[in-house]
Amino acid sequence: MSPASPRIALFIDGPNLYATARTLGFDIDYKRLLSEFQSRGALLRAFYYTAVIEDQEFSSIRPLVDWLDYNGYTVVTKATKEYVDASGRRKVKGDMDIELAVDAMELASRIDEMILSSGNGDFRSLVEAVQRRGVRVTVVPSIASQPPMIADELRRQADTFTDLMDLRVRVGRDSSERPPPRERSETHSPQFLLPPQNRAARRRIQSLVWFDCL
Repeated sequence: MSPASPRIALFIDGPNLYATARTLGFDIDYKRLLSEFQSRGALLRAFYYTAVIEDQEFSSIRPLVDWLDYNGYTVVTKATKEYVDASGRRKVKGDMDIELAVDAMELASRIDEMILSSGNGDFRSLVEAVQRRGVRVTVVPSIASQPPMIADELRRQADTFTDLMDLRVRVGRDSSERPPPRERSETHSPQFLLPPQNRAARRRIQSLVWFDCL
């Protein structure tokens, strides 16, 4: 890496990246993902944003969050909030857009390129604001999926669009390579060591998404 290498910051909308990769049929290898963007310049920060459900005895995303924290990522989390909509349906809210936008604006004066891993059209105004400060913006969602995983206004605003599918060989792993649930659960307390209430909690979250971090 030469002294003239561009200064880069990576901003990952965690749920959006996960959904895009799964739609394309592979899982993200976060170690390889970090190496990919480190090879492009001086990577100052690699942020990962996600909401967590804090009142659960076991959270399916916690292994990923812990691994990222120890392996080169700056993880930004906040607790989800439950609310009841106008139809009386219980919903969970965990929007991290504001946190991502604040961090991006604070770093804008110290970077040459912002890499945004999200297809959320709400980020168009952020991208425009960062560009006004002389920062190039690359977005990394996908149009190879059906439907496309990026809002048209965000794609138009970005300086560069990189399809996640084009990075699959370098940062991905086929979903078929994921270990079965029993092997994955061995990273935590074995089932027979858990007290009855924890075993019940574990069974309740079996239907939730598992995140692989290694």
